[in-house]
Amino acid sequence: MFAVTAARFDAGDPLAGLELGEHPDPAPPDGWTSVTVKAVSLNHHDVWTLRGVGISADRLPMILGCDAAGLDEEGNEVVVHAVVGDPGTGVGDETLDPSRSLLSERYDGTFAERVAVPRRNLLPKPAALSFEDAACLPTAYLTAYRMLFGKAALQPGSTVLVQGAGGGVATALILLGRAAGYRIWATSRSAEKRERAIELGADQAFPSGARLPERVDAVMETVGEATWAHSLRALRPGGVIVISGATSGAAPPADLNRVFFLQLSVIGTTMGSRDQLGRLLRFCEQTGVRPLIDRVLPLQQAREGIAAMIAGDLFGKVVFTL
Repeated sequence: MFAVTAARFDAGDPLAGLELGEHPDPAPPDGWTSVTVKAVSLNHHDVWTLRGVGISADRLPMILGCDAAGLDEEGNEVVVHAVVGDPGTGVGDETLDPSRSLLSERYDGTFAERVAVPRRNLLPKPAALSFEDAACLPTAYLTAYRMLFGKAALQPGSTVLVQGAGGGVATALILLGRAAGYRIWATSRSAEKRERAIELGADQAFPSGARLPERVDAVMETVGEATWAHSLRALRPGGVIVISGATSGAAPPADLNRVFFLQLSVIGTTMGSRDQLGRLLRFCEQTGVRPLIDRVLPLQQAREGIAAMIAGDLFGKVVFTL
């Protein structure tokens, strides 16, 4: 079968380790099944894999990709949950299983004609969602759903600041938050991306680090070091930062005096559970929210899509189709 793999690591030039071509078909073990892939979406996780982050060389070659929508062995339309873990070990939440992984870390990923997954990782795809839309949901949109509704647990009408408008999780936060009745503010260094954030549903958009009109109830943080000080300053007393990534660096000054004096909460989160993905699918079906897709390319053009992500030349998701 055709597949897109990480064949070797190169921290400086991730595309140097990318290979496209024939790969053995999956052989699902007991309790697993195979999915005929119709659409997949690209995540920063795939670029980090090509850089050699979060994976060891002995696992190469590794098929890239966390997200997929396609057909199960009976021909049913399904969405693939990307987290491979034991919900029992994770106290009902597989993301808390200490030995959990994502597809493309320990097991081959979704950038292929077929992928093997645990049977419990398949959810029915709502007929209202296209394969392309559904393929965007299991990582970026599920992460955003859990940040807003599982971790921040805000009331409708709350003001939420989204740092770094333009990325997959950030655009998901704007779309989902707006649909849930939050007042969404966004930041970006790019004037064009600020304009697009407002078109997407943000009430206001500000340059990165700008003084805000008032303090916010919550900050959704995926940027890390470059925006951390601003995130802390932006919060009202008792406010919350929910952080799911640190693309600009993971070790900013903590400013603990501000954290304890203003009684701020800092909450980490990773991905989401299978049950939360099911609720996200229903949320999109019921509200009419659809993922923002920057471009759709055939999987054979994966190199082009990955290059655009590395260059930051995106607003929304990259989808590959088969």
